[in-house]
Amino acid sequence: MNSLSRRTASLWAAAGLLSAVAGMAAPAAAAAATAAANYPERPVTLVVTYPPGGTVDVVARLIGPRLSAELGQPVVIENRGGAGGMIGGAQVAKAQPDGYTLMLDASNHAQNPAIHARMQFDTLKAFAPVSLLLRVPNVLVVAPSSPIKSVQDLIQAGRSEGGGHLYFASAGPGSAQHLAGELFNLLARTQLHHVAYKGGGPAMMDVMSGQVPLMFASMGSAWQHVKTGKLRAVAVGGLERSKAAPELPTIAESGVPGYETYEWNAIFAPAGTPPAIVNRLSTVLAKVLREPAIVERLAGIGAEPIGSTPAELETFRRAEIAKWQKVVKDSRLKLD
Repeated sequence: MNSLSRRTASLWAAAGLLSAVAGMAAPAAAAAATAAANYPERPVTLVVTYPPGGTVDVVARLIGPRLSAELGQPVVIENRGGAGGMIGGAQVAKAQPDGYTLMLDASNHAQNPAIHARMQFDTLKAFAPVSLLLRVPNVLVVAPSSPIKSVQDLIQAGRSEGGGHLYFASAGPGSAQHLAGELFNLLARTQLHHVAYKGGGPAMMDVMSGQVPLMFASMGSAWQHVKTGKLRAVAVGGLERSKAAPELPTIAESGVPGYETYEWNAIFAPAGTPPAIVNRLSTVLAKVLREPAIVERLAGIGAEPIGSTPAELETFRRAEIAKWQKVVKDSRLKLD
């Protein structure tokens, strides 16, 4: 066989291989499309990355039944709390990307990559964004008997004698409340000292009793105590005043320009989940979050329902990661 014949034979062989590969890919693609079209055909597990009783869990149990009704299948809520959401995150990162395992995560989704040098997964590569559900502003709270009546009172006290030995409580090292306090230190040029607790509940209890002067708490968990007089709210962390308490000034307008902290909830799927399934879930969630009963319940904890597209959530989380990376760097925080 001459060289031309050998080249011709090689080309035909390559063409045959490509045809075979295409022949195998076509049924696989068709099967994936059918699975997406029929989704869901069995119960969906929603992994909540925080323990029962907190704001994230409350949100999951609020939207879970409505999501189930829209999908026509049970939505089983599974709490996998610990390590700032990373235990539940590791479970979902390893799950099959078929839409039957989802994750309801919170602000630490974007803060953990900034804080921890070593994680079990790459946040941006391990999860497909589905929908940003809501945002809840942080709120600066103190004990009712506290002499701190305003943000300016706190700034003055926090700048005197190395912070005047003024402490703020948080749910733990690297928690959303911890980083909210560090951001305040950076922008207000104060030297408040951090006290880490094992959970937001114990931290808030010690603020109520006056053991620790203050906390940059989630409005979702603190507001019930503000309404009963066990805590006094000084200012909110959002750039705009909260509809739940329009009389309360923002920290930004009270002398700390640029201060903005929210605790947010979002739903993610394992990376590789078919876009058709991701888009269906996003559309259904947006519909659920517009329901008047859901809006009213969320307003009761100061939450702003959003219901974003997957692309909007991706843009949001990348911006959040960049923001907290800068805060951690500028604060020289090292947790591991």
